[in-house]
Amino acid sequence: MNETLTLHPDGRTTVRMQRRLPHPPEKVWRAITQPEHLAAWFPAEVTIDGDRITYSFGPDGRITHHDPPRVFAHTWGEDHLRWELQPDGHGTLLTFTHTFTDRHGAASFTSGWHTCIAAMLAHLDGRPFHHDPAAMARLHEDYIHILGLDPATVDGDTLRLERQLTRPADDVWHHLNGDQATIGHPPPAPFTATGVQPGPVTRTETGKILEYDTPDGTVRWELTQGTGQGARLILTCTGDPAALPAWRVRVEELAAALVG
Repeated sequence: MNETLTLHPDGRTTVRMQRRLPHPPEKVWRAITQPEHLAAWFPAEVTIDGDRITYSFGPDGRITHHDPPRVFAHTWGEDHLRWELQPDGHGTLLTFTHTFTDRHGAASFTSGWHTCIAAMLAHLDGRPFHHDPAAMARLHEDYIHILGLDPATVDGDTLRLERQLTRPADDVWHHLNGDQATIGHPPPAPFTATGVQPGPVTRTETGKILEYDTPDGTVRWELTQGTGQGARLILTCTGDPAALPAWRVRVEELAAALVG
């Protein structure tokens, strides 16, 4: 793997990936620019009309660079995708960058493009490609660590952990025993962390929110729409910044269990 993550001062994030492909740049160029070839590996159906690109889902885009067979770049809504091709012996060195606003979605984007580029290589080779959702979920978790994605921020006595998960919100809620939560009673054990004393549940919305008191403040679990097929977990804890390591461990345990 050869991926890097760059955080920009304006809050945007860029993932950069490089792959060596055993095919000449002219052939790879056709695969990244012609809709009939894009259909074999790109995550959406594509229609190109001049400098405009229409995708089968999400907002449209615009071609920003077209220098065959070296650079092809285009937007997808607010995101920017750039494909650079360099001769590499009898093959091609592909450098791909994706710039976006959702830093916490970086592992999801990267595992997705990793899979897409593997599918593109299979298309160039003339062989079938099998998409394995379980392998992609494991790849997502690998990229969390490869890219150094820290889910936590601290503001005064408030901890906030935002973590992209690999399963839908209903699956996560079931795994956490969320349906057993009752207002006025302690939360189900999966919603707690070592060393944090749980008080009574104060709010619960099935598949979405669970809140409870602690001696020092409150804990709030929220599941929202994430990047790709999984939910986004936003965990907020007030009152005790020293609890951060315990919550980090708990969130990583949850993410690993959902993949397993």
